[in-house]
Amino acid sequence: MSTTPADSGTDTAAIAVMPEVVDRVALARLYGEPLFAMPQDLYIPPDALEVFLEAFEGPLDLLLYLIRKQNFNILDIPMLSVTKQYLVYVDQIRKHNLELAAEYLLMAAMLIEIKSRMLLPPKKVAEGEEAEDPRAELVRRLLEYEQMKLAAARLNAIPQFGRDFLKAEVFIEQSLQPRFPDVHLVDLQEAWRDILKRAKLVQHHKISREELSVREHMSIVLKRLQGRRFVGFEDLFDPSQGSPVLVVTFIALLELAKETLIEITQAEAFAPIYVRLAYSPT
Repeated sequence: MSTTPADSGTDTAAIAVMPEVVDRVALARLYGEPLFAMPQDLYIPPDALEVFLEAFEGPLDLLLYLIRKQNFNILDIPMLSVTKQYLVYVDQIRKHNLELAAEYLLMAAMLIEIKSRMLLPPKKVAEGEEAEDPRAELVRRLLEYEQMKLAAARLNAIPQFGRDFLKAEVFIEQSLQPRFPDVHLVDLQEAWRDILKRAKLVQHHKISREELSVREHMSIVLKRLQGRRFVGFEDLFDPSQGSPVLVVTFIALLELAKETLIEITQAEAFAPIYVRLAYSPT
C-alpha cells in the first residue's frame, strides 16, 4: 500500500503530538473519552488547591509544636528563634484567613513583648530574691495546655460507643397472641398435693363401692370449661367427694391435656394455675 507525501506528513505530525504513555494508560476520562495528557488551557483557581502540613488548634498549640519539634527546654525558651518561626506561620495564614490570623497575631504580640522585656535590664529586687522571668507566665500556660492536651488524648484513646464499638441488637419477631409460660411438672405436683391435703380434712368413715369412669369425668371437666375463658385448677376438684373422685378427676385432666383438648396455663412463675379449652380454628 502506497502513501502520498501529504499522508505521510500527517501521520508523522500525529505521532509527534501523541504523548508517550506507558501501556497506554489514560490519566483520566472526560465524558467517557481517555485523556492521555493534561490540557494546556486548563484553568485552576489560585485557592483551589491548598495543602496544610500541620493543623493547629490555636496559638498555644502552634507554640508548643515549635518548642517540642526542636527539643527546646520549655523552661528556658529561646524567644528569638521561636518568635521568628511563629511569625512566619502567622504571615502565611494571614494571607488566606484574616479572621483566623487575629488570634495568632495576639500571641505574636505577646511573644514580641516578652522578647522586648528580656532585652531590658532586669528590675532590682531585694537580696535573696530572684528576678522575675518575663517568660514565666507563658511557660505556665504552655505547661497547663500540654497537660490538658495529653489528658484529652488519653480520653480519646478510650473505646467509645458509636465510634469503636456498637451495641449488639437482635430483632426477635413476637407474635401478637400472648404466649403464657408452660406449667412445670413440679408446680402441678404442688397444686395436686394441696388438693389432697384439703381432701383429708373432709373424710367420711362410710365405706361404699363406687365405680368411677375416667371418660365420664373427662366429659364433666369439658362441660365445666364450656363457655368459660379460664377456670382455676383447684375449682375443678370437689374435696367433699373424697380422694377416689379427686384421683379420677386428676387423671381425666391429664388425659384431656394429652389429647390437647385442654390447655393448662400459668401467667408467671408461682402464679395460680388455670385450665381452659384448647383453641380450635373454625
